[in-house]
Amino acid sequence: METVSIPKTEVRQSDAIHWKQLWSLAALYASIIIGWIAYQNYQPKLLIQFGFTDFAFFLAVSQAIILVVTPPIAGKMGDRFRFEKGHRLPVISSGISFAAMVFMAVAFTLFSNPGEVFKWALPVMIVLWLVAMSIFTSPALSTVELFTPIDKLPKAMALLTIVANLVYAIEPVIVDIIDFLGAPLTFVVGGVVTLASGYAMKKNSLGLFKQTGNKEVAPNKNQEKTTASSFAFIFLLGIILGIGTTVMFNIFPDVLATKLSSILNNTSGKLILVGMLIFSAILSWPISTYINKYSMDNVFWTSAALIALSMGGIFLFDISWVVLALVVLFTVMMTALSVSSLPLAINRSGFYDKVFCVGIFFSGVAVPEGIFESIQVW
Repeated sequence: METVSIPKTEVRQSDAIHWKQLWSLAALYASIIIGWIAYQNYQPKLLIQFGFTDFAFFLAVSQAIILVVTPPIAGKMGDRFRFEKGHRLPVISSGISFAAMVFMAVAFTLFSNPGEVFKWALPVMIVLWLVAMSIFTSPALSTVELFTPIDKLPKAMALLTIVANLVYAIEPVIVDIIDFLGAPLTFVVGGVVTLASGYAMKKNSLGLFKQTGNKEVAPNKNQEKTTASSFAFIFLLGIILGIGTTVMFNIFPDVLATKLSSILNNTSGKLILVGMLIFSAILSWPISTYINKYSMDNVFWTSAALIALSMGGIFLFDISWVVLALVVLFTVMMTALSVSSLPLAINRSGFYDKVFCVGIFFSGVAVPEGIFESIQVW
């Protein structure tokens, strides 16, 4: 049986959270979300501007396939670099550089306005950008397990959830800024922000990797390899989280605007969603403390069951106060799900498949969104 040597540059789990590295990861995560907001804002506009509306369905399906297939591939590459280079940063850096390069290429093309040449390059650039963003997202977020001991992973996920929810909550402001800057400057700024946040994370992480004596703890016998059932379980975790987020972001705004109009004075669905996101951000930290005291499995499955019940109730009932109570329940449970799902996936992964398992998790998350958006465009 072939033995695998474990480099001494991988970080050993400690009893404390490495906050500097975790904040760097949170900043990178925020830049990823802002990049997606910019993409979703400009992709339809560019397709209309350059007469590519017929490609909308193709790009929706391509996006779904890329977001499902690329994370496990990137995860495999990340695990390979863990053992060849001592850490997974090379694949993260490559993906960030590639994404920034595509950002700049699109910006330069928009500035130069080359007409027909760009027209045929646009779909290719969009697909390349999707691939680039997918390449480094899963390996980057997988580093959370290096910066945080297993029993404190919910705390780390609470921070990332807070950052994500607050960025999505101010999406209207971000979109206004994007519209003010215009497409070329937006892609320039996107490339610079992605590159800068990636560099900051790399710099801080390398400082941690190079500390004398740091290496990842050798696995127990039952942790060496991830079983097929664990892979399936991790994929299912992602799908469940993906269903919740897809319904919350894509279906709830219109439904809640109608069902809560009598008690919220015809508040728009987007503003209701903003309120849910802010409420979730406030809950994330205390809920992570609760999860640390109890089983992550129990919290996840209880949350999933209550999310299913609250979603069903929101669609079935028309009494505004009942729907509002169900929305509160849904938000609380979605917060618990968001904080517990990735730590649970990492906890179920084997030592040699850590980044690959994170990729499988995010592949599962992408499935419901990909199916919904493809159907919507169709």
